[in-house]
Amino acid sequence: MPDRWQRIWAPHRMAYLTGENRPLDGNEVKCPFCEVPKMSDEAALIVARGNEVYAVMNLYPYNAGHMLICANRHVADLTELTISERNEITEFSAKAMAVLRKVSKCAGFNLGMNQGAISGAGVAEHIHQHVVPRWSGDANFMPIIGQTKVLPELLATTRAELAKAWE
Repeated sequence: MPDRWQRIWAPHRMAYLTGENRPLDGNEVKCPFCEVPKMSDEAALIVARGNEVYAVMNLYPYNAGHMLICANRHVADLTELTISERNEITEFSAKAMAVLRKVSKCAGFNLGMNQGAISGAGVAEHIHQHVVPRWSGDANFMPIIGQTKVLPELLATTRAELAKAWE
């Protein structure tokens, strides 16, 4: 390397940025959040299913244990959800926090919904809540300088631990 910098590669992120699993303009991909519930929990990385929502591991996580709470119904906006759907998203978000605290001993969380593509939603057409566990010192040089995250275990392993604790 002529500039003597070491590089840490995260090529899986480029697949997402270029449209993998995302229904972008001109892309024939179906809505991933509509397709996921048709699969087995293990194959889809679903942690738990409710009546109107489900919790699933994020394939492109910001941190280890990053989950998404997705409505079963294909709607884009919080205002389009029924009261029951909104309540279950909130209940599942709280349960996800409790399970993540138990399993991974995280110290805090970032919770959020990006409403619309302009706000940063990768799949803007299907509402989902992010539940991102946080630990003291987890924002180190890797995301700041390396522009990547180091995840200490496979998503399937994390899903299995969280699903077991969800019960």
